Amino acid sequence: MSKATLDKEYTSKGILYLALELSNKRWKLGFSTGLGQNARLRGMNARDLGELDYEIRRAKQHLGLPADAEVRSCYEAGRDGFWIHRALQARGIENLVVDSSSIEVNRRMRRAKTDRLDAVKLVSMLIRYHEGEKKLWSVVRVPSEEEEDQRHLHRRLEGLKGTRTRYTNRIKGLLVNQGVVMDVGTTFLLQLEKVRLWNGKPLPPNLMARLEQEYAGYCFVQKQIRELENERRELIRHSSTKAVQQVRQLMSLRGIGENSAWLFVMEFFAWRDFNNRREVGALAGLAPTPYQSGGEARDRGISKAGNVLIRAMVIEIAWSWIRFQPESELTLWFKERYAYGSKRARKIGIVAMARKLLVALWRYLETGEIPAGAHLQSSTNHH
Repeated sequence: MSKATLDKEYTSKGILYLALELSNKRWKLGFSTGLGQNARLRGMNARDLGELDYEIRRAKQHLGLPADAEVRSCYEAGRDGFWIHRALQARGIENLVVDSSSIEVNRRMRRAKTDRLDAVKLVSMLIRYHEGEKKLWSVVRVPSEEEEDQRHLHRRLEGLKGTRTRYTNRIKGLLVNQGVVMDVGTTFLLQLEKVRLWNGKPLPPNLMARLEQEYAGYCFVQKQIRELENERRELIRHSSTKAVQQVRQLMSLRGIGENSAWLFVMEFFAWRDFNNRREVGALAGLAPTPYQSGGEARDRGISKAGNVLIRAMVIEIAWSWIRFQPESELTLWFKERYAYGSKRARKIGIVAMARKLLVALWRYLETGEIPAGAHLQSSTNHH
């Protein structure tokens, strides 16, 4: 079949495919009507939706499509977020947000990479996806504006706690540099006045000034953390949204507290539609990654291709689960297989248990089925 015949066949479908290669100042657009065609490439100012509409109209004219032709688009998930997806959908465009790490790449040591080449590749993969290659890449599930907004509270908390840790480490580092070891707490400044160096002298004045400045920053961040935690506590007590109801449901389990329940729901369970336990484990980066080639076969550990916050929290909660749910089937399973093994074996075991626990929590939220052998608590503890 000739190229002209192919062009006519695909164009007759009346679909315009659009790939957006995003950057901070300029966007590269790749247009096509089907496989085997050279993509029409255009540049535009970033975030200029009026210019985007104009380029789509021009592409339809250039490629011989009617003005009301269907448009299908895609772009890679990244810093620009999901507002572009919502803007495209508002224009009647069927859009996909693609996980960039799932896009196939040439494995040569050196490969050419430009926005132009990326746009051409994206639009060809978009066509292949709609032609039936559904496993070509991973499509990101886009949260609603409300679901996306709900994630900010705990992410603000995570950011503030990281800042607090940096203040604490700087203060302790400055003191250790002078041979002094002390904790950073509410009486820090009072204790600082009493500190004496190895020779009996007080801390130098410039060092004292810097320590006081760092401590002032620490106190400010600590105040913000308390305010956010109070805000979250009030929401847990009084909010009637489905997400907060799920938080309360998780907190009813012994061993699950405010921090973990809120993170599990707002970052994971509240807005993702899981079909099975494998999806739960995979999206947390807890799926195994076996390797088999010829006669060689080994397990390379977990994939880690998932939500970092969820993965870290569920591993922490798995240890807590063993302590607070000693009669649960999960705890008994862990103790039977890993409790008396080496330190490395216990680390491997706790990751396996974390995956099982995450699946059990998902089922508990979906069906109300309490994890086997687990107990509910009458009052909530904070973890």
